Amino acid sequence: MSLTTTAAPRITYGAVLGSPHVARLLGATLVGRLPNGMAPVAILLWATTTEGGIAFGGLLSAVYGLAASLAQPVKGRLMDRHGQPAVHLPAALANSTLLAALPLTGSYGGPAAATAVVVVAGLTTPALETGLRALWPSVLPDPHLRHAALALDTGSQGLLYIVGPPLAAALTATHSPALALSVTAGLGLAGAVVVASAPPTRRWRPAPTLDVAAGHARRLSNPGLVLLFVALVGIGFAIGAMNVWALVMAERHQQGMLSGTLPAAFSAGSFLSGLIYGRRAWPGTTTSRLTVATGGFWAGWLPLLALPGPYAATAVIVLPGACLTVVIACAFVTTDALTPAGRTSEAYAWLLLSIGTGTSAGTALAGRLAEQPVASAALPAAGAAFALTVLLTARRRLATTIGWPRRGRHRRPSRGRHRAP
Repeated sequence: MSLTTTAAPRITYGAVLGSPHVARLLGATLVGRLPNGMAPVAILLWATTTEGGIAFGGLLSAVYGLAASLAQPVKGRLMDRHGQPAVHLPAALANSTLLAALPLTGSYGGPAAATAVVVVAGLTTPALETGLRALWPSVLPDPHLRHAALALDTGSQGLLYIVGPPLAAALTATHSPALALSVTAGLGLAGAVVVASAPPTRRWRPAPTLDVAAGHARRLSNPGLVLLFVALVGIGFAIGAMNVWALVMAERHQQGMLSGTLPAAFSAGSFLSGLIYGRRAWPGTTTSRLTVATGGFWAGWLPLLALPGPYAATAVIVLPGACLTVVIACAFVTTDALTPAGRTSEAYAWLLLSIGTGTSAGTALAGRLAEQPVASAALPAAGAAFALTVLLTARRRLATTIGWPRRGRHRRPSRGRHRAP
């Protein structure tokens, strides 16, 4: 079986955002996830302006991101068992409290206390992205509108990293690192509360997990799903390596703004691609679009091997950013198709963890090779090539190993206590 979508008329985003609850859920999720872009920068700047220094701040920032990624599958499984508000609200409250309290550790606990606070804050980061992806089928039953919402959701993630880091830096420069951390905490909590209190979030329940005795697997270890996640590690690797490459470009050309301009151009390509991709249902299978987009993602990095100048590099990097949105959107659709009922949120969380793990690995390796311009420029393409190779190997499994029914994936509550959104 393959996931085939026939061509359809263009879809207006007015129709998508005008659908009940969509604007609230999408907007609040973006606000609640803005700390994903702000917190690492705010933590780094706080440590730099205290006795910790840049090295310690970099460690804290990395630890926060790693802890947030590792905890995603646990939160996803909890949401599948207990619903989203029961997970979002305690996590957001703990995360916001700890971020706001981090400056106090400089006076009362020192580096050990700061590290502990950052680790727990990362572990309690709300899984809003995972939750939103699980909500779309119940909020938008029309597959064409859902396709557009998923593309818009995926593409708009770039805004988090265009707006978040500069906002944290501006608050630190004009006021203090403590205020930057407090604003980060407040935005995260406000977004999570708005999402968790929305009627679709409160009413959503996952489909009952199918019984093994009935011949349906409950595990997530579907071979196609595992190979997809492995491929996404390569996608994340390319993104992580790109961030370090941008710093290398800034130092080599003595233009500090390049460290922010290049990732911003990459994110802008992703955002614009999401707007275009979501406006129509494309012909062909999801597997073929995933493979072609990954090929474009790989090809987009190749011009960097020529060591282009700042303006050419800024233009070139838009292409892999544009392909990224299609890759991620198709990856979520494929994950949904290959996941047993009742485990969707957990599967989405593993998808995000795969990308996050690759990003950390790409950043670490690129940091070691930062003194070698050609190697630094080649790493994003290497990560994309790995992803493309895995997907080409796994195409048959991704297209045919759908062992669970597609209907009833997201159960609507029965009448009475809960009503369907």
